[in-house]
Amino acid sequence: MTSGSQPDTLDLLDWRRRVAALYAEVRAEKDPEKAWWGWRRAREELLAGHRQSPIPAEARDSVDGAAYYEYDPRYRVTAEIEPAEAERIQLPGSAGATFGATRFARASFSLGDEELALGLYWLDGYAGGLFVSFRDDTSGKETYGAGRYLLDTVKGADLGGEGAALVLDFNLAYNPSCSYDPRWACPLAPPDNRLAVAVRAGERYG
Repeated sequence: MTSGSQPDTLDLLDWRRRVAALYAEVRAEKDPEKAWWGWRRAREELLAGHRQSPIPAEARDSVDGAAYYEYDPRYRVTAEIEPAEAERIQLPGSAGATFGATRFARASFSLGDEELALGLYWLDGYAGGLFVSFRDDTSGKETYGAGRYLLDTVKGADLGGEGAALVLDFNLAYNPSCSYDPRWACPLAPPDNRLAVAVRAGERYG
């Protein structure tokens, strides 16, 4: 949530540049667990010290940082992309907001013995971007109740893929900005992205 002044806008540009660079490092690292540790450290630095951190400035000194489940390689999957008839919807959002998006495909994958899928959404706002969020059986108990983000490519959060496949690493699932400060307006997980399993990976309650 920014005022739109020049310093705020330049800070936002810097935030997005840093996030994009971080995910480029994640994609380049051959060891997924090492990439996860690097992602954690960089994210903690951004949350604690960047002017565009979603944590209110007055609270940053008293916040220990995000809490995470232990890394688990079983939660890194390669999903097959299944094209679907384009459907424009309004994604639910925090602070009473809604966000126009188009569901254009589904990503199908396995977690253990469970065959699951998530809708892939393209945000309709300026610059667009692939957006993948989800809720699961930990939501509201062990993790943020409105769901967590996996991919948000307009901000550079992209794990890559090849052809009709997409990398989804739930170890890198993170909370939206509104989980830290309700003044932020964030798109949230749509109804069809509720997973009927407990995903104990990524960011959690402390």
